[in-house]
Amino acid sequence: MLTLQESANVQIVAKAIHDESIDSLLTKEWLLTNHRGSYASSTIIGCNTRGYHGLLIGSVAPPANRIMALANCLEMLTIDRKVFELSTFEFSDKFAPAGFSYLKQFRQDTGVHFDYELEGFKLTKSVHLLRDGDTVSVVYSFSGVAQPAEFVLRPFVGLRDFHALQKSSAPLCSTWLGDALLVRHDMPGSCELFLSCPGMSFENDPQWWFNFIYRQDRERGQSFTEDLWTPGLFKCRIQKPTQIVLWARLAAAGTGPDCGGCLAVAGTPALSLSNGATDPKPYADIETVKESLARHQNEIITSAKVKDEKFTILCSAADQFVVRRSGHGLRATGHEQRTTILAGFPWFADWGRDAFIALPGLLLATGRFEEAKSVLCTFAQAADQGMIPNRFDDYSNAAHFNSVDASLWFINAAFAYLDAAGDSQTFTQQLLPTIRWIVQSYQDGTRFGIHADADGLIMAGDRDTQLTWMDAKCDGVAFTPRYGKAVEVNALWYSSLRALAYFYAGRSSENAYHYQAMAEKVAWSFCSLFWNEAAGYLNDCILPDGTPDGTLRPNQIFAVSLPFGPPLSLQQQTSIVNTVQRELLTPYGLRTLNVQHPNYKGRCIGPQKDRDQAYHQGTVWPWLIGPFVEAYLKVNQFSPMSRIKAAQFIQPLLSHLTEQACLGSISEIFDGDSPHTPRGCIAQAWSVGELIRAYQLINS
Repeated sequence: MLTLQESANVQIVAKAIHDESIDSLLTKEWLLTNHRGSYASSTIIGCNTRGYHGLLIGSVAPPANRIMALANCLEMLTIDRKVFELSTFEFSDKFAPAGFSYLKQFRQDTGVHFDYELEGFKLTKSVHLLRDGDTVSVVYSFSGVAQPAEFVLRPFVGLRDFHALQKSSAPLCSTWLGDALLVRHDMPGSCELFLSCPGMSFENDPQWWFNFIYRQDRERGQSFTEDLWTPGLFKCRIQKPTQIVLWARLAAAGTGPDCGGCLAVAGTPALSLSNGATDPKPYADIETVKESLARHQNEIITSAKVKDEKFTILCSAADQFVVRRSGHGLRATGHEQRTTILAGFPWFADWGRDAFIALPGLLLATGRFEEAKSVLCTFAQAADQGMIPNRFDDYSNAAHFNSVDASLWFINAAFAYLDAAGDSQTFTQQLLPTIRWIVQSYQDGTRFGIHADADGLIMAGDRDTQLTWMDAKCDGVAFTPRYGKAVEVNALWYSSLRALAYFYAGRSSENAYHYQAMAEKVAWSFCSLFWNEAAGYLNDCILPDGTPDGTLRPNQIFAVSLPFGPPLSLQQQTSIVNTVQRELLTPYGLRTLNVQHPNYKGRCIGPQKDRDQAYHQGTVWPWLIGPFVEAYLKVNQFSPMSRIKAAQFIQPLLSHLTEQACLGSISEIFDGDSPHTPRGCIAQAWSVGELIRAYQLINS
């Protein structure tokens, strides 16, 4: 059982570790992130189950081009000639070592902590990721030292693209610099990893360890074995209560003197602290690092005006996705940095659709208006042909435009920002021109055949494209193409036009009339084409030839939940909500397809193609709980009883937040079939953002 301990800061504790099997323990993961898009992540027993796991995954071109630098460490304590191996690694036939048997408790706050008990020793291993540097500290705090012991620490190095796995052909090498160990590939231009462990001696002993197993990757039908290199051992003798800190820092090649291009002062790497200062030593002060992390968390909680512990955890979860993007990929000069939102950890970068669905919950509901403004301006600056980027590339940071709804979600988020922050200057000067450009481009036509039809509704794509959020495609096959007129796209289109008309009322009668006339045309067409009288809900899509696709999907819920929903009657809206609740609602969100449909797939498992086929054909998406709760409360006039019922809808997700998958966050997806196993990304921005928004709607 995982419980939340009362604390000045967020703290999640896994207490009864010995009551669970190792298979169960390996499904629970932890995640630390920073403002660069760097992260550290593994399971609560320290055994990596993904190629994306590691103690340091740094971002060379924030927030992209991420490098898995330090995979893990082998930790051994020898007491009176008895060896205790504390680490846990999985190989093809066994766990070796299996140090989780000594683990008594896992805790998470601004770092993660593993509490071990041995013969006459207590040891807490803590991991902290610096806010603004590709630097991690692994702290070993010894207490209750009954007799002398030898402590050995062997680091395992990756230094590879975080999307790939490493084999023993990699030309890794190391050089001792006097205060730190420099590890890099024996080739020009490679990234460099610096390892420093003050108080421990280093013994050169390079080895390859073969065929680590990553069980989560195996389940996903991906490559799942990796070879890892270790340069040698750090050693010391423990004779009294003491603290040992291993520092690891990733640096780009060619950025400093005297050490083959490392970030260095006098031959040792410099560590950037969260206040922007640079420490000339090869390591920082661990207490300063912890104070900085705690201060940042307290600022987040204060900004959000937190009143209860559940919302505190959600605010900390929200912060994990808020990162800084450099000028790369933007029409910017120099090294300008703006805020952006990563779609999910461990593998997603920043996606426009995800960012603007998540933004109201992650940033507006938590009082982070300056960062919300920066996210909006980041994407507005990168707009092209009247479209907001759907995503930025993992490597080049180039903008990609393959979404019909990202631009409309941008408009929705921009008006939400205006309403929450009251910042009419930024809205008018920096966001409104882009909003009007989008609307005009969608009206006249832009990429992928996106245009307004004669009836005013937006058409887009063909059977080979995947332009809506149901965007799975593999081997050239779009599994849910939804081309023509998609229901949520046109609900967003109508809401955008109405928002513009409302904004211009009292400011410009000409503009107000223009957008209101467009909205009225869309309203009549929407209600006549999408309402399925026989079924009692909305068609999902209208094909280019006018044929309605009456597949029962959750996309219709936005026609009720958006700020300006199409003018459906209350009876129609209630019927939509009741149908979605009856056919699609699960404890963790809405299914993407009803169970009775012949294309329904209840489990999202297996190789890429199998998972893509299931991705939007029954799989549960927790982010949809936000619009569902809002629609449910709307049709029930936000009555006290409806709030109580809505609170019951979100309770399983609040429990998931501290008990399943990535502790302290919300998964990307869940199986459609019971028991609704969490899948996909372990932490997803819009899952967290929409749960925050639902929580506030219920408790406001």
